[in-house]
Amino acid sequence: MHVDGARSRLAVRAGQLADSLQRTLDVDAIAAELMLRSVPGVGVWTAAEVRQRAHGDADAVSFGDYHIPSSIGLTLIGRAVDDAELAELLAPYAPHRYRVQRLVELAGIHAPRHGPRMAPRRHLPGSRRW
Repeated sequence: MHVDGARSRLAVRAGQLADSLQRTLDVDAIAAELMLRSVPGVGVWTAAEVRQRAHGDADAVSFGDYHIPSSIGLTLIGRAVDDAELAELLAPYAPHRYRVQRLVELAGIHAPRHGPRMAPRRHLPGSRRW
């Protein structure tokens, strides 16, 4: 699947801890965050993504994401922001901060792209030769 070693180790470890990770569904959001982050390789972003999807947490913002702060900043105040400013911007929306993130994503609002586009990756199995 072309997964690097660090991500592969995390996936294997998550499989080994499946029963423990399943128990995160039975606790509040703060406890779930702490339990998820106790797994080596799971950081703020990964824990938020898990809480959004598996827990249905309407307040789990993907801090640490490259694109999300700029998209939300552009939408709400007309300029890109960093994670600290994003937390400040979204504070009035608690406990629905992820819903704000998702609405911005669904609206297709994002920062203008600059620089060259990446060339298609042709070295992977199944990729077409042009």
